[in-house]
Order: sequence, then structure tokens, then C-alpha cells
Amino acid sequence: MVEAGPPRPLAVRLGRTAAGFVDAIDQCGRLLVETGAVEEPYVAAMHERERSLTTHLGEGVAIPHGTTESRRFVRRSALVVVQFPGGVRWSDGGEVSLCVAIAAGARRADGSPDAAGAQHLGVLSALATVLMDPVRARELREAPDEATVDRLLRSVEEDR
Repeated sequence: MVEAGPPRPLAVRLGRTAAGFVDAIDQCGRLLVETGAVEEPYVAAMHERERSLTTHLGEGVAIPHGTTESRRFVRRSALVVVQFPGGVRWSDGGEVSLCVAIAAGARRADGSPDAAGAQHLGVLSALATVLMDPVRARELREAPDEATVDRLLRSVEEDR
């Protein structure tokens, strides 16, 4: 059974800096690799996705993720959160201070879809809901700790 809301972040890194959006995506991708969620080629696919369409959602948040073809490099569906308090100039010229990187579409050993892969839609829905509320959006961008990030993403479930 697929959980109704977004999955908990596999990893959260706060107070980071990045030289630009390429570096920020690299940091997110490396974190997905380090946590065992994806294989290394997924990181290149995250850059490919960014070249084709910006992952900046607005309100200082971007959702770096791979291409449809890169799903074969996903070992397990996951998300990681990386905060850049000083901001990062994104590919579309906007300013991003929080990245929620998504790895979705994994398959089980028997070839069937990983039910958690469907949760990326829950993540996008949760982020959209948080971003529509300027107070929550600011709290997410400025979160002082992992618990705050988790609480804000999970608060969407309570609103339903």
C-alpha cells in the first residue's frame, strides 16, 4: 500500500553553499548516491533534466531529479533535502535556497514497480501545498533542523 503523503527525507543537509546550480545538483546527486538510493549515472541524468526543463518551482525551491530513462539507475525511491541559505542562482535565473532531490521509479527484484515510486507525486503535491502558503514556504527554506523539514513536509497530511 502506498503511503498517502510524502516519504520522509532519506537525508537532510542544512547550511550548505554551492558555486551555482550545477554544483547544487551535484551535491544533491552525490547525497542520493551516498545513501544508496541511486547509481552514479543518475547524477548525470539530473543535469540532463535541468538542461531540458528547469526544476525551479518558485519560492526558492528546486526539485532536481533524473529523466524518465534514468529510472533504471534508481535502486529505491527516495528524496533528499539540501538547504543553501545564501541562495544559488538557478538555470532559469531564479534564486534557490532549498533543493528537494527526488529519485523515483525504482523496480523490485521481480521487475514490478516499487510502490514508493508513486510517492514522488505525493512529494510534488506536498511541496506545492507548502509553497502556496508563504509562511510555510519561508519556514521550509529557513528550517533550522531536520525535524522542521520533516514536520513541514508531513504537515500537508494533516491538512487533508
